[in-house]
Amino acid sequence: MDTNYLHGSSSEEQARLTKLNEILNEASLRELHLRGGERIIDFGSGLGQLTRAMARAAGPGSRAVGIERSPRQLDEARQQAREAGEEDLVDLRQGDATAPPLLEREWGSFDLAHARFLLEHVGDPLAVVRAMVRAVRPGGRVVLSDDDHEHMRFWPEPEGAMELWNAYVRAFERNGNDPYVGRRLVSLLHEGGAAPVRNTWVFFGACAGMPTFQPLVENLLTLFEGAREAMAASGFPHVASFQEILSSIRQWSRRPDAAFWLPMAWAEGIRR
Repeated sequence: MDTNYLHGSSSEEQARLTKLNEILNEASLRELHLRGGERIIDFGSGLGQLTRAMARAAGPGSRAVGIERSPRQLDEARQQAREAGEEDLVDLRQGDATAPPLLEREWGSFDLAHARFLLEHVGDPLAVVRAMVRAVRPGGRVVLSDDDHEHMRFWPEPEGAMELWNAYVRAFERNGNDPYVGRRLVSLLHEGGAAPVRNTWVFFGACAGMPTFQPLVENLLTLFEGAREAMAASGFPHVASFQEILSSIRQWSRRPDAAFWLPMAWAEGIRR
């Protein structure tokens, strides 16, 4: 699989992802409507936090397999699972999302195939979706959730914030990835062999009066820091501008009326 994960796998990036999972996973689980006992495969499982959360929600009789390409992410995922006493809750495997390391008898056996924040980082999202469809049984579910970066909005808008955000989006495109893949999820399901049955948004923003606001602002700042070199390669101006904009966002975050709006696209299909 051609993948260019913009953010790398540094300890800072792993800490960012860990905190982000803590904020987002509850909303993702609500949309999944797990009934219990499902066999689940999570494509691009990353640090495995949502994979473990799905396994817990599915309860007794369930089975969860996580597929992650990065050895470093996988090592951290296994460490976190051990620390949580959930090492036996999930089966974490290293492999490519277009050719996951499954036994022949495992293909077509899962009730749910899931991917979140994966398709925006691969060169061929359709190849991933086709593998996901092949992994589930006839009538099994395929769930995709990903970004459409056009929908980011700040208000009141910090000086330079959208300039920085647009540079971040250009870095995605320069890497051969699709920062707008969220709008394509239903089409990808259809083209990949699944019948689309539902789409919605999962809110991924906050205002100053919410407990998630400051953690999400810190997530955004860390995300920018981690992508700085990629943004510079995409033509973003000098470092001074970068630091000035980060300072502007930090100052804005102290306003009682500060808010940002970013939805995560979500779509579900059924294998025909």
